[in-house]
Amino acid sequence: MVLVIDKPAGVPVHAGPSGELNIELALDGLRFGTKHAPAIAHRLDRDTSGCLALGRGPNGLKRLHRLFRQGLVDKVYWALTTGAPLRDEGVIDAPLMKLNTRQGWRIVVDPAGKPSQTQWRVLARGSKGAWLEFRPKTGRTHQVRVHAATLGFPILGDAQYGGGEGDLMLHARQLELPIYQGRPSVIVCADPPSKFTSNRERIEQS
Repeated sequence: MVLVIDKPAGVPVHAGPSGELNIELALDGLRFGTKHAPAIAHRLDRDTSGCLALGRGPNGLKRLHRLFRQGLVDKVYWALTTGAPLRDEGVIDAPLMKLNTRQGWRIVVDPAGKPSQTQWRVLARGSKGAWLEFRPKTGRTHQVRVHAATLGFPILGDAQYGGGEGDLMLHARQLELPIYQGRPSVIVCADPPSKFTSNRERIEQS
């Protein structure tokens, strides 16, 4: 029905024109005795690590697509930010739109954009940043990254949205999937990579 993998940071989900290593290339090796190779059910940015759901067979993929489309999947992201909010938690309600420029595309907050909501809370603070949990209620491209910047505290390493150079400190921590009606949801967690953990400890000790 479903398979969840821990996607490494720096590896794109889908194949690109360059032919570089990507998650799609590894799908055939994840059959585990089934007729069909699993298929990718949603997206994670290239530099985001963590939980990525795959559908095992056409029926599994169809069901996962429906769950994501209807907003029934609870997603949890961890991020390290370049500053720390004064409040402990809140909700960002800011519509998002894709903007094409000569330098390429980016996502911007725009009243004419698609409705986008993200819950957030502070897990730890330091003088040099914070460790935040984000729970996006919609599934827009770059939603957590842009909403973090809108909050005033871009994600560390997110050069596109004001977080400076370096590795992107964004991790898809958990997926809660209500796969079977009348049964408890399937909850899957992925531990953050070592670079995330070391940067988090540095922030907590600052």
